[in-house]
Amino acid sequence: MTTAAAGSPRTYQVRTYGCQMNVHDSERISGLLEDAGYVRAAEADEQPDVVVFNTCAVRENADNRLYGNLGHLRPVKAKHPGMQIAVGGCLAQKDRGDIVRKAPWVDVVFGTHNIGSLPALLDRARHNAAAEVEILESLEVFPSTLPTRRESTYAGWVSISVGCNNTCTFCIVPSLRGKEKDRRPGDILSEVRTLVDSGVLEVTLLGQNVNSYGVEFGDRYAFGKLLRACGDIDGLERVRFTSPHPKDFTDDVIAAMAETPNVCHSLHMPLQSGSDDVLRAMRRSYRSERYLGIIEKVRAAMPDAAITTDIIVGFPGETEADFARTLDVVREARFSSAFTFQYSKRPGTPAATMDGQLPKQVVQERYERLIACVEEITWAENKKLVGETVEVLVAVGEGRKDERTGRMSGRARDGRLVHFATGDLAGRIRPGDIVHTTVTYAAPHHLNADGAPLAHRRTRAGDAAEAGQVPRTPGVLLGLPTIGAPAAPPAPVGGCAAP
Repeated sequence: MTTAAAGSPRTYQVRTYGCQMNVHDSERISGLLEDAGYVRAAEADEQPDVVVFNTCAVRENADNRLYGNLGHLRPVKAKHPGMQIAVGGCLAQKDRGDIVRKAPWVDVVFGTHNIGSLPALLDRARHNAAAEVEILESLEVFPSTLPTRRESTYAGWVSISVGCNNTCTFCIVPSLRGKEKDRRPGDILSEVRTLVDSGVLEVTLLGQNVNSYGVEFGDRYAFGKLLRACGDIDGLERVRFTSPHPKDFTDDVIAAMAETPNVCHSLHMPLQSGSDDVLRAMRRSYRSERYLGIIEKVRAAMPDAAITTDIIVGFPGETEADFARTLDVVREARFSSAFTFQYSKRPGTPAATMDGQLPKQVVQERYERLIACVEEITWAENKKLVGETVEVLVAVGEGRKDERTGRMSGRARDGRLVHFATGDLAGRIRPGDIVHTTVTYAAPHHLNADGAPLAHRRTRAGDAAEAGQVPRTPGVLLGLPTIGAPAAPPAPVGGCAAP
């Protein structure tokens, strides 16, 4: 018995936790399921036929969050025979069979290396009426070869690599996603062109360490070349990337950013700590002087560059002097934004067993001081933009108060969040359109533009958003079984195929 009515397709829902890599993996999960005959459940549907959790393992509370959500679904599933629950992503790669042991109502567990197996595993679990756990130790197929249901009409993620060759002592990612695997530049550019052809205006190149891109095929300047190649794609208006590692940052990348018109002058470069002693303990193979030197070169080439970062507070052994050095670097770097984290012990990482684990109250107090320091700086940097004209790519879901305030929201070219008044254009501006407007107010985390827009350009992305369309990039299902009627065979062609 299934929850879907006889003859109707099974519905699915994907719940995502974690970083941009996970968000993009979820787009692939959706694409796979839809290619296999599933349809996305309506937002209000509380009983989809399949619920997929795409998990993260970076934070300490990841486990509790997953098992809490699984617990909430247990009575729902009990009332709806045939409903299936799947768990994938980094936490699944880490916990493996423990998930089914702790939550025996889970039907499928799959890892970071075999996303493409999900439709077959769901089929097998349903047929055998038993849980299917499949975790591979190495990549089965590069994820970008899988079909993908994009969530945005105007912006798309494009993976250039997966995995990481670094050995940061606080990070569990390399053990869960494996060694770095690079895509060939031609494959990446082909995917970018496919997205642009469907109306996408902005792409973000994704990798655990984009600066080491090319290590597999022996070209340490490959990433800068890739950025320049993106500049030759007609219709591609914005190029971003995340995340670079300071140890691999080369001057040619800065030159490519400065000299390629569609590469945005925004840089997210994790600092983690301003203390050289802590960086050494983290096994981050750069020091604060090197980090600040990169920022100095970036600003020399692009004075308008907005630089954001990640910072961890309370790493084992961090002293008050170490923390003070982090504050010093923050003040010198003048970040436009910072993602701040309290150190989270992750079993399986070297840092988890280090001496000098700090009391929670010490970490919390330092964390609050860091936030105060960061916000003082980001507010001051944002105030410099009051009176300036910014180009905004209109977005969905960026402004939680938009409906109440009558504004719309989007991102400036430098990545800053802008809430803007629509003036006489209310109802005519769509997500994916481009607006030019003047900043009237600055806050630590956003800008407001309360005057009428200076210009509005309708785009193909806006047309797609208005029509309710989302881009889909095709993939190869690798002979995996699908649900429903098979696709029609291709039309025959005369003669032999060309080699």
